[in-house]
Amino acid sequence: MNCKALMNQNEHIQSILHKQSKQMRSDYRICLTASIDCIRVLLRQGNSFRGHDETEGSLNPGNFLIQLEFLGAHNKEINDVILKNAPKNCKLTSPDIQKDIVRACAIETINIIIKDIGNSLFSILVDESRDVSMKEQMSVVLRYVDSSGHINERFIGIEHVSSTTALSLKDAIDKMFAKYNLSISNVRGQGFDGASNMQGKFNGLKALILKENPCAFYIHCFAHQLQLALIAVAKKNLPISNFFRIVSDVVNVVGSSCKRSDLLKEKHSDFIVEELERGEISSGRGLNQETTLQRTGDTRWGSHYNSLNTLISMFSAVSDVLEMISEDDSSSPDQKTETFNLLESILSFDFAFNLHLMKHVLGISSELSTALQKKDQDIVNAMDLLYFYTDFINVDGIGLMLENYEQLLSVSYNQESF
Repeated sequence: MNCKALMNQNEHIQSILHKQSKQMRSDYRICLTASIDCIRVLLRQGNSFRGHDETEGSLNPGNFLIQLEFLGAHNKEINDVILKNAPKNCKLTSPDIQKDIVRACAIETINIIIKDIGNSLFSILVDESRDVSMKEQMSVVLRYVDSSGHINERFIGIEHVSSTTALSLKDAIDKMFAKYNLSISNVRGQGFDGASNMQGKFNGLKALILKENPCAFYIHCFAHQLQLALIAVAKKNLPISNFFRIVSDVVNVVGSSCKRSDLLKEKHSDFIVEELERGEISSGRGLNQETTLQRTGDTRWGSHYNSLNTLISMFSAVSDVLEMISEDDSSSPDQKTETFNLLESILSFDFAFNLHLMKHVLGISSELSTALQKKDQDIVNAMDLLYFYTDFINVDGIGLMLENYEQLLSVSYNQESF
């Protein structure tokens, strides 16, 4: 019997080891595939991977491990080879393994993008900023037309730069082009912000690229130019600059605490109920939603338009809240004085006029900015939009402003007479 066993090739030590090795390879492939699938989902959704506590008994070990546990709970074949059931030295869940898989996904994604571009022409979009670790980072996006005629914008990476000079940025772009086998001669467009190191006529990044490729035309984002123009005009006009300061102060005072915010919402809700009972506003799905004052930001002037809209819709409630704060004994004398001055300011005719005036102007610029940022927008249509809105402001806009001025003047006169 022993001789027969020795003669059986299936029972040979080498055959047994081969079977075990084959099973281990299969288990490893299943475990690796499960980890890759979880990482792909997290990358696609832009979610974080790790948790604060990744120990075995943790209730929230992080998105990656939770995703892997969920996958194993719904697939027995995967569950048999992951986490507790995997070899202790081959769980494929360590942060280093996660980073390696992420880097592999990034490489494969960029290779597909470069393959899709091929030898066709493309434009380059570059911007730089400082991250939370105080390092200057340069992001690069390529814009091209694929074989189907669709316009694509694809992010291809972030490069750390030692400085933000034009030479440093150009050197980083050259290294990235060499890495992905891209040619500067195929560049037909440049898109940067308006900083001097970017669009400088002689030594900017734009000029350095144009020296190598005169066909790489520079385009400054029209929506960004519109925003810069609004900021410049608002800061140079003292009444308007002071108006936005008052708006910002009102938002800060009213929204400085949860108590005041809740009071504002309550007052606004009461005014809506009263207006509905008087038939001054209509009810319906999506109308009269709960809202609050929105803060403004210099980098996004669309936020100014939204802030003015909410202030107009909640003006009565804001006035009541400011009056209550100024009369509240628990407030400090400085707070009472500041709130009283704000209340006097927003109840003035100048503030009311500037509020409606800037709402009208920013409404036009908001529509233009939205139109300029459409994915299917082209340069010819963009120029037509600029001319149209410029004419509208110069001709029709003046008439509308005068009508608003007459209405406000009439209301102000009636209030004073009363």
